[in-house]
Parts: sequence; structure tokens; C-alpha cells
Amino acid sequence: MIAIVTDSTSDLTVEQQQQYSIQSVPLYVLFGGQMYRDGLDLTTAELFKGLKEGKKTPSTSQPSPAEFSAAYQQALESADEVLSIHISGLLSGTVGSARLAAQDFGGKVTVIDSHTTAMALGMQAIRASVRAKEGKSMAQIVAELERVQQQAGLRFTVESLDFLRMNGRIGGAAALLGGLLNIKPILAVSGGRVEAVGRVRGAKKAQAEIVQFAQDYVKKHGRSRITYICTDGGESTLEEIRQSLAGGDFEDFGLFHFGAVIATHAGPGTYGVGLEPVSV
Repeated sequence: MIAIVTDSTSDLTVEQQQQYSIQSVPLYVLFGGQMYRDGLDLTTAELFKGLKEGKKTPSTSQPSPAEFSAAYQQALESADEVLSIHISGLLSGTVGSARLAAQDFGGKVTVIDSHTTAMALGMQAIRASVRAKEGKSMAQIVAELERVQQQAGLRFTVESLDFLRMNGRIGGAAALLGGLLNIKPILAVSGGRVEAVGRVRGAKKAQAEIVQFAQDYVKKHGRSRITYICTDGGESTLEEIRQSLAGGDFEDFGLFHFGAVIATHAGPGTYGVGLEPVSV
């Protein structure tokens, strides 16, 4: 039996973690002089409220190897192997901590970099869990995830690039996109990094761009899983996108909020979609 471990940037709900038997190790947000566990101790609403009240911009950190060791020990109480799937190593040191911890388990723990984050990572973890329950081997599951990673897509836009710029998640030149009047950047996680892939004038055009991306994606890849993701302030726009795509060849995974770690880097009013082919 193979157990699945991921991290809190997957944004899986408690219900999903229970449904798919996935263990999630939290990252941390340092905010207002306190350390909070992502997904457990701090909501995005509390984060943005604190920022409006003048608190210093938060920072984030990965779990320690010891925390991963504890998660693996627990998982191996009822499993023979562990597959540990994490946020892109170019966005966080989380996968590095996981790999350090895995060295102590004699090959029973396999760690892979998802090359993405948020529910795009969450969907990979769910896929791995489903395949494990079907009796697939570790090699078969890892190979399938690698194929998914080559085809998966994540597109989003932000109200302001200031959060990404301040936290070093996007280059300074790209941050200039946000300084132009009413210009909305279109962003992707590409090659494990946040990249600017376009810019449009106005929120409606940004919304249309994301709809078009999803429609083009399903034309290229066939039936696809789609998840809708946002921070506080992006819900209504995201629902409009969801309605625009209703009836398409999608498996709708639902609408999810980014956790506090991702929200720290994305800021309020962020919204987008994550996609992966059903069959790879």
C-alpha cells in the first residue's frame, strides 16, 4: 500500500484530505510577530485584514525535515511506501526539506516536485491517491504524474504584482506590468516558476483571457479536470468564469481559496484556473 503526503500549498480541504487519505504538512506564515501554520491557524481574511491595519508584510517558510519525518513515520504505520508530492522547488524549499527527511527511511519514501502549486498540486495528489487505491505501483504513479506535469496548466491574474515582487516570486521587470494604467497581467506557473505570459487592459479582458485559455486547453488535451482558485475578492469574477465554461468538456473540481501562504505572495483579488488532462 502507498500513502500520499503533500503540503498545505495544495489547498486541499480537510474533507478532501479525509476522502482521499492524503496527509498534508503545513507551511508557515510569519505575520505580526507570530508564526502561523498554513491552513490551520490563519485565514486569508485575517491576513488581509491585518495588512489593511498596517501590519508588516508577512513572510513564509517551509516545514522542517523533522516535521516531514514525523509525517512519514505516521504514514508508514499503515502503508508500505510513501509518495510525497510538493510545491515547486523554484517557489519554496519545501521539497528540499522533504527529500532530506526521506533519506532516513531506507527507500520507502519517494519525493517528487510537482512543478506547480495550489490546487494544480492538489489535483496531482488526488490523482496519486486514486491510482494507489487502484493498486498501481510507485513507478507507475510517478510516471503518470510526470506526464501530467508536462501538460498541466495554471493561469491567473492578480490585482497588483506588488505582493509577488516583494516576496521575490516574479522578476522586477515583469512587476512593471502592474504600474501601467488599468493593465492586468496574465500569469502562469511555467517550468516551476511564476511567469508573466501576457497583459491586457481591464479586468473584463483578463477574465476573457482566462476563459479563452481554458477553452483552448480542452481543445488541445481533450476532457480535462479544472479547478477554480482565488483569494478574497476574486470570488464573483471566478464564478463568472465558471459559468462561461459550463457545458465544456471539463470535470469541475470546484472553487477553492488559496491558503495563507499562497495568498501572502498573490495578494487579494487574485483568481485563476488550474487544468490537467483526465487521461495522459
